Amino acid sequence: MSQFQFTLAHTDTASSARAGKINTDHGEILTPVFMPVGTVGSVKAVSQRQLKEEVRAQIILGNTYHLYLRPSLDILEAAGGLHRFMGWDRPILTDSGGYQVFSLAGARVIRESGVMFQSHIDGSKHLFTPELVMDIQRSIGGDIIMAFDECPPYPSEYKYAKESMELTHRWLDRCVKRFNETPAKYDYDQSLFPIVQGGTYEDLRAASCDYITSVNAVGNAIGGLSVGEPEAMMYDLCSLCCSRLPADKPRYLMGVGTPWNILECISRGVDMFDCVMPTRNGRNAMLFTTEGVINIDNKKWEKDFSPLDTGFESPVSNYYSKAYLRHLIKSKEILGLTIASVHNLAFYVHLVTEARQRILSGDFAGWQKEQSVRLRTRL
Repeated sequence: MSQFQFTLAHTDTASSARAGKINTDHGEILTPVFMPVGTVGSVKAVSQRQLKEEVRAQIILGNTYHLYLRPSLDILEAAGGLHRFMGWDRPILTDSGGYQVFSLAGARVIRESGVMFQSHIDGSKHLFTPELVMDIQRSIGGDIIMAFDECPPYPSEYKYAKESMELTHRWLDRCVKRFNETPAKYDYDQSLFPIVQGGTYEDLRAASCDYITSVNAVGNAIGGLSVGEPEAMMYDLCSLCCSRLPADKPRYLMGVGTPWNILECISRGVDMFDCVMPTRNGRNAMLFTTEGVINIDNKKWEKDFSPLDTGFESPVSNYYSKAYLRHLIKSKEILGLTIASVHNLAFYVHLVTEARQRILSGDFAGWQKEQSVRLRTRL
């Protein structure tokens, strides 16, 4: 029997922010939680030891599309699943590949049966069906696996968004059937999350929330946001979805976002987040700190020997200076990419951990308002 269980510890009285706990066969996850993205079984430029000891990640994310293509399922199965392959003994969530399908607009064809796409590696053609996506995620072995969905682009006409949502719902039914028909491949259980779609149309979002709620999954995800729509629209749709999704199950907002986005969406009732921004922006010289955003490439940091960030406890942030990291980035040293990535990930994890403590202590709303202004500041 699966150990997956969500316990809601406290809801903030001045907002909809929640603190909870998820139990999985690979350990517990305290929410709100941020999940570093390990697309191909590796968080870019960051070792698993650093993820545990310096970032303090509770759970990471892997991607079905990428892992299916490389290293391939036969290698993952021979290793005993992704946990053993990459040496990670904490929970893993696997994305179904739906977003990669969205991003491959020029190299895929969407059909009722599934999506035919062309590999970005060698140009070979593959058909992802809802059934195959369930089988692939069984082989990868994520603790939480996602239903196959279509993510419509922004903007989308109402007709397209509605048809896309309905296709996602039909695919969900097929995912649930296949998931229920197939056992876990390894010595632990897996849990399936469906995904809300509907573009930027409130009635479609409401209908999608109601449909996936009827599936009675152990958790639910909100997809198709942070794809180009205005921030205010994202927040409104997030609020709508959280108001309709079950309060006794975790809510996962996919692919969001900046530190202030995350705090704003926590205040609306989201429990789980992932985003490539901490590592991608870090590799491009952008640091997120407790005082605001730093472009470490700027000359102003050339002789600044102060720590990267003294606002939270982090071995990386407190050990290296701004001047040293700038030197590494300018010199194109790989260590610079690692330091920036670890710092940003550690900051994101610190932020959601602090949010949890504020929710439990009852002063989240005021703290969040103050943080949202500070975190946006360009230093």
